Amino acid sequence: MKDYLLFVDTETSGIPRDWTKPYASRKSWPHIVQLAWIICTPDGREIKAENHYIQPSDYDMSPESGRVHGLTVDFLRANGRPRHAVMQRLHRDLLHYQPLVVAHFMQLDFHMVGVGFHRAGLKNVLAELPTFCTMRATGPLVRHATQGFLRLGELYERLFHEPLLHAHDALVDVRATARCYFEMRRQGLITDETIAQQTPVTVPPERPVRPLRRKRLRIGVAPWLLVGTLALLLLAFWLIR
Repeated sequence: MKDYLLFVDTETSGIPRDWTKPYASRKSWPHIVQLAWIICTPDGREIKAENHYIQPSDYDMSPESGRVHGLTVDFLRANGRPRHAVMQRLHRDLLHYQPLVVAHFMQLDFHMVGVGFHRAGLKNVLAELPTFCTMRATGPLVRHATQGFLRLGELYERLFHEPLLHAHDALVDVRATARCYFEMRRQGLITDETIAQQTPVTVPPERPVRPLRRKRLRIGVAPWLLVGTLALLLLAFWLIR
């Protein structure tokens, strides 16, 4: 077990259009508008908390995402910090604490942090650390066969019998994720074995892999003209003999 856990949550300007595309594909990946993380010891003691908004210098907000988290471009301009400064703070904490990184719906947060590091010109150190998704551990709590996993608010209410207030604020969600994680550990729903067995999220390739295609031999017009010319010359030579 790691000496530290880092819980992370992101709010974004939209949703990914193509999860398989490299992080350099600007049209495929949205932007982080709010990034929060807290660092805890394995016994649940919080030792550090960070919460940052990111300036919208090169992105717009989709109306759908704005309705979910309530953030606006004007608010982010007034309260946001430069992307590089925010991502560098997370980068330092990941390097310093070497934690187990935990998120609810890790697939999204893993990729959005990776995209954020790429756009800030920083190495993606998250890809080198162990990760765990609390959402994927909610299977035993699901009551309907048609539902795969519990959303964070549903999990929180199931565990603590109270609603999660002010959800979709990154700091609120990240603290709720941490509380859920430690309660699931207490109940035995999360163990060292379940953490080790969970398949990690992987970084998409820098360039999409395309299937090889057989090249067809193409003969241009010029060779046929040359052959025709030679044939006419041979015919003329035969006729004048």
